[in-house]
Amino acid sequence: MSALERPSGLAPVRLPPRTAIHGGHTEVLVVGGGPAGFGAAMGAAAAGAEVVLVERYGFLGGNATAALVMPLMSFHNEIKQAVGGDENRLLPTDHGEGEPVVAGVLWTLLDRLVRAGGAIPPDPSTGYTVPFDPEIFKLVTYDMLDGCGVRLLLHAFASDLMPLPEGGSRCVFETKSGPVVLDADVVVDCTGDGDLAAAAGAPYEIGRPEDGLTQPMTLMFRVGNFDRQGFLDYVHQHPDQWRGVHGLWDLIRQARDAGELELPREDILFFATPHPDEVSVNSTRFGGLGISVWDLTRAELTTHHQLAQIARFLRNRVPGFAESYVIQSGVQAGVRETRRVLGDYQLTGEDVLSARSFDDVIARGAYPVDIHNPNGPGTILRRVPQGCSYDIPLRTLLPRNTDGLLVAGRCISGDHVAHSSYRIMPISMATGQAAGVCAALAARIGKAPREVPAEQVQRVLRAQGASLPT
Repeated sequence: MSALERPSGLAPVRLPPRTAIHGGHTEVLVVGGGPAGFGAAMGAAAAGAEVVLVERYGFLGGNATAALVMPLMSFHNEIKQAVGGDENRLLPTDHGEGEPVVAGVLWTLLDRLVRAGGAIPPDPSTGYTVPFDPEIFKLVTYDMLDGCGVRLLLHAFASDLMPLPEGGSRCVFETKSGPVVLDADVVVDCTGDGDLAAAAGAPYEIGRPEDGLTQPMTLMFRVGNFDRQGFLDYVHQHPDQWRGVHGLWDLIRQARDAGELELPREDILFFATPHPDEVSVNSTRFGGLGISVWDLTRAELTTHHQLAQIARFLRNRVPGFAESYVIQSGVQAGVRETRRVLGDYQLTGEDVLSARSFDDVIARGAYPVDIHNPNGPGTILRRVPQGCSYDIPLRTLLPRNTDGLLVAGRCISGDHVAHSSYRIMPISMATGQAAGVCAALAARIGKAPREVPAEQVQRVLRAQGASLPT
């Protein structure tokens, strides 16, 4: 199957004017229902704002559910270094004991997930990750937003954002009912790609500075009918072939030599889930730009073929997988990196790796710098100093050259290195909650978000249970 090639040399086509359905007005409009958007909607609603959340898919969760990015990675600092761990758990063994540096909406969500049987809480036995069930994740987020009075519009893709003469913004959505517009006092861009910030004229960067290449996309998938004991027997007999959640180097080499496997990374990576007969596989890669429809198309075609090869390899060569099958792949390939919107401050890799503090801190992170090679195998991992965390300042959520707009999630203002740490879902939820609170406060006083004092945002975040330094 061939992908449609990117056109070259063709003149743009002018489309005729069109009318749209006016969907009304809200104080805070959150666009994108992933971890950042969920955090933003919850934070804004808890701060007393009228909130509408719009999502492109028919469910919430973003990368957690649409892309099956499982588990939630660690959001704890590392007070005590790991000295080896239980290889039987099929969860990371390299993260030692620590304290959470993200709380607030995230902890409320985790509590609900655990009580619903949809997650395992983070502790040393999980490597401080959170294995979760994506279907229960969808239901819990629906229920939590409903309980806060947030109104939802699903199946609506944001295509444009424009200022209104009387103040506020108008957002355009493409839907099966035709174009729909919503007006808002403040908009929070949680699209992951900074789509609305770019449409509003905010500057942005893409990729690493030397060549503009971004981290690769990955199509995640769930494998069922997994014989855990059969696999662990192999690991115990070949201890040099598995390290916590990744390995199988000898079996990969044998499959490659036999012409059965073309693996785009250095090893097989998979994680346990809340279900003992299931694993979540993170082993496909495609180097391309996640905001290019041409690259996204090629990514889907390429990674689905990679998935089929990997699934056959697991069944045919890896003990414990002889009767396994693919339960589900992501609705789309997971995108790690696209636009990084330039804000009033740009967080740097040095800020992250030196655990820098900021007076206008609104969220914290402790996840390592984690850069997947855009050109092929290999991953760079560099840890935050032991027992420390870095601050994310409010200024990183405020796009330059715009008013009435905040960004949250992986598209906030940072460089390529810093982004590789703060892009994970727990931190995205924390920046989302902060953006939602700031948006609610701005709507209340009728001013631009950058005119809201950081101290007010911090005070409300602490009242909502967020983890901020004192």
